[in-house]
Amino acid sequence: MGPPGGPQPLNPQVAARHLATALEDLGEPTRSAQQKRYLKSDLTHLGVPVPAIRRVIASFARDHSDLDRSALIAVVSELWGAPVHEHRMAAVELLDRYGSILRPGDLRLVERLIRESKTWALVDPLAINVAGGLVERFPHLATRLDRWAADPDDWIRRSALLALLVPLRRGAGDFERFARYADALLEERAFFIRKAIGWVLRDTAKRRPDLVTRWLRPRVSRASGVTVREAVKYLPARDREAILRAHRS
Repeated sequence: MGPPGGPQPLNPQVAARHLATALEDLGEPTRSAQQKRYLKSDLTHLGVPVPAIRRVIASFARDHSDLDRSALIAVVSELWGAPVHEHRMAAVELLDRYGSILRPGDLRLVERLIRESKTWALVDPLAINVAGGLVERFPHLATRLDRWAADPDDWIRRSALLALLVPLRRGAGDFERFARYADALLEERAFFIRKAIGWVLRDTAKRRPDLVTRWLRPRVSRASGVTVREAVKYLPARDREAILRAHRS
């Protein structure tokens, strides 16, 4: 216990309630209805723009720069427990903001949250930033992604691909692992998986277009239109046109 009058331990329930109140004060009723329709969501929507959610979390982080892992997980759990989209977005932003204090075992929590998300708006930052950050810091966790890539849940399979995105975007990363997943998923019918394959290829091509061209060209007849159109965006014009012609034929 700290000295009288010294810093008091953070109460996760109180912290989550303060964050929830801050978000509710920023809600826009017109936007909330539009957002709910757009995301086809079963959650309550307050209509808070993502930049505003991030500002609320940034303010919290400035006030709690020494937040420890157990308190972080507790606040995240409190926020996630409410069926409110913005509360869950705030939980994701907290995990991203404090990602450096997460431990390998926390990937189990991230997997559970992805399974419960049911929308790209929550899945993608969990996969790209939180899961991806953990896998980059603890490379042995990549074997968990092997299981994700074959999971019956479409969102978990999408997450296996997107968790590899950030280092590939930088010109580094494990393209061989991504390519193995993508090859197995290339003929998937789920739109969000087709889109994810194209997205990762597109961003990889910004630094390594030849790598993407070599991988995609022999597989173009198996790939969906959405995958190909995304993948070729940053390829040299000659390669882009050749792949698109091959796909059309």
